[in-house]
Amino acid sequence: MASAREDFSQFDISKEEKDKLVAEVIRYVLFKTHQNSGCPIKRDELTQLVTKNYRQRALPAVVINEAKERLSSIFGYEMRELQRSRPSSTNQGRSSQQSVADAKSYILISQLPADVYRKYVEDVNTTHLTGFTFVILGVVHLAGGKIPEENLWHHLRRMGFSDSDEIHPVLGNVKQALEALVQQRYLQKDKVNGPEGSTLFYELAERALDAPVNDRIKEYISQIVKKDAATVDVD
Repeated sequence: MASAREDFSQFDISKEEKDKLVAEVIRYVLFKTHQNSGCPIKRDELTQLVTKNYRQRALPAVVINEAKERLSSIFGYEMRELQRSRPSSTNQGRSSQQSVADAKSYILISQLPADVYRKYVEDVNTTHLTGFTFVILGVVHLAGGKIPEENLWHHLRRMGFSDSDEIHPVLGNVKQALEALVQQRYLQKDKVNGPEGSTLFYELAERALDAPVNDRIKEYISQIVKKDAATVDVD
C-alpha cells in the first residue's frame, strides 16, 4: 500500500481527509453491491464521491486505487474493473472519443477459495438464480453470443419457462429474472431494424465476456455435453 500513500503526497490534503475519502468509496461499493444484487457500479459514481468536495482531477483515480487495495487486504474482495461493451450492431460508426470513465464500471468478486466460499459465504437461497443465469448465458453463448428474443424464449419454453409466468415457484416473474441479467450486465439488449421490422436481440455483455465468467460458461456447456454423450452411450 506504500505506492498508494506516495501517490497521495502530490495532493494538498491531510491523511485524515484521504482516509475518509477511501472509506467513503469502500462503504459505497459494499452498500451498492448488496442493494443492487451485484449490479456493476459506474466509475463516474465513485468519481463524484471524491469531486463533490475536492477539485484535483487526478485525485479520484488514486482514491479508487487505494479503495481497491483495502477491499482486497481487509475484506477479501477483488474490485474488478469492467469495460462496458456495446451491442455489435452499434460498434461501427460509434465515436472513438466516447468517455472512458463513462464506459468503465466495477464489480466485487470474492477472493476466497471456491470450496471455502461455498461452505461459509454462499447463500443457498440464491443458488437457483445462479443456475438460471448460467442456463441463459449458455444458450446465448451457443447461439454465437447473440440471439433473437423470440428464439431465446423458444429455448426457455422447452425448459419450462414462460414469458407470461409471473409466479414461477422458484424464480417468481421470469421476465423480471431475465431483465435482472441485463441490469447486472451479463446481457445487453439490442434492437435491430430490418426490412420486416425491428427485432430485439439479447447479446452477451461485459460481465459474461469477462474471462472468469466466460470460462465458467464454457465449463458448464462442456459438462452438459459430456452428460448428454454419456446418456447416449448408455442408451
